[in-house]
Amino acid sequence: MSTSDKRGPLQVARRARLLEQLQRDGVLRVSDLTDALGASTVTIRRDIAQLASEGLVRRVHGGVALPTGDEARDPELDLAGSIGMLVPSLDYYYPHVARGAEEAARELDLRIVLRGSSYQTEDDRPQLDRLVDQGVDALIVAPRLDAPTAQQTIEWLAGLGIPVVLLERTATAGPHHAHLESVVSDHAQGAGMAVRHLTGLGHRKVGVVLSGPSPTRPHIHRGWLEAASECGIDVSDTVDAVVPDASSPECKAALDRALDKALETGTTALLVHADAEAIALVQRCEERHLSVPGDLSIVAYDDEVAGLFSPALTAVRPPRRSIGRAAVRLAADRLADPQRPTHRIMISPALRLRDSVTSPRH
Repeated sequence: MSTSDKRGPLQVARRARLLEQLQRDGVLRVSDLTDALGASTVTIRRDIAQLASEGLVRRVHGGVALPTGDEARDPELDLAGSIGMLVPSLDYYYPHVARGAEEAARELDLRIVLRGSSYQTEDDRPQLDRLVDQGVDALIVAPRLDAPTAQQTIEWLAGLGIPVVLLERTATAGPHHAHLESVVSDHAQGAGMAVRHLTGLGHRKVGVVLSGPSPTRPHIHRGWLEAASECGIDVSDTVDAVVPDASSPECKAALDRALDKALETGTTALLVHADAEAIALVQRCEERHLSVPGDLSIVAYDDEVAGLFSPALTAVRPPRRSIGRAAVRLAADRLADPQRPTHRIMISPALRLRDSVTSPRH
C-alpha cells in the first residue's frame, strides 16, 4: 500500500489546498495555514513534515516554502529554524545542559528557545503549548514524570508531528509502548564508578545518601546497589538513606541519622547525591568532630560546586554539556529525516578525584 493510500480524505484535501496556496504565495506561515485550512497548529505541522520528507516543500522557520534548485535535494537546508527547550530548573544542573544545546544549535544554524519549569509543577503542558504556538520546529523536554498528568503529556508529545527529544528522561507512548527519542546520562554507571573506586581503596562498607526529591535518585541507587553487590558489600549492613533537600529544615536530622548509621555499622565511605547534601553532610561531620576523609570518605554526585568546597569533594560529574549537544543533534537529524529509526542515547559520566576520599584507617 502506498503512503498516499493510507491518508484519509480530509488529509488528502488539506494537503492539496496547502500545496495550492504555496504555489500561489511561495512562502506561508503556519499561523496563516491554520486559519486558511481550519486545522490545528499540530495538524498543519505534521502535514508540513510529511510533505518535506517527500521533497514537495521546504521547511523554514515558522512556516513552509516551495523547494527551489538544490534545496529540494538537500535535507540540511530544511533545518533552519528553532528548537524549544523546557527544563525543570534554570539555576542548577540544567544551565550546563542548555549551554551545550546552544553550542550545537549554533553549529547547525538553529536557535534554542529556552524555558524553565519547576520540579513542583503539576502540568508541563501550558509551557509546551506556548512553545508549539510560537512555531518551534522541534522540542527538547525534561518533563516531570511523577506528576499526575505525566502520561497524558507524553502521549501528546508523541503525537505532535514535530521532533521531540526527552532530556534525562525516558518514556513510551501509544498502544505498543513505543519509545520517544531521548538522551540520558548513565547515572547508574556513575554510581558504580564511585563504589568501585572506594572499594579499590580498601573500603569494605560503602553506603549511599540520596536526595529524596531528585528524579535521578532511583538510577543512582540502582547503580550503587548493583556495584555494591558485585564488590561483596552487604547492603543491609551499611547506610542506605534518603534525605530531604538540603534547604529543608528536616535535612539536618536526616543527615544525623545517616551518620549514626555509618558509625553503628562501621561504614567508612558514602556516595552522596547531590552536591548540596554532600556539603551539608561534611559540615555536619565537622560539627560532630568526624574528619573527612580520615573518619569518613565522601563522594558527591553532580559536581556542580563540589570542587569549590574545602575539602574539595571527589565527585561524579554527569556529562551535562554533552547531553545538551546530543539532544540538539537528535532533533536536527529527525528534522532532516523524519522516517529515521528512533534513537536513544546514553552518555557516561566521569569521576573527578579530589581530597574527600582516602583509604580507610582500619
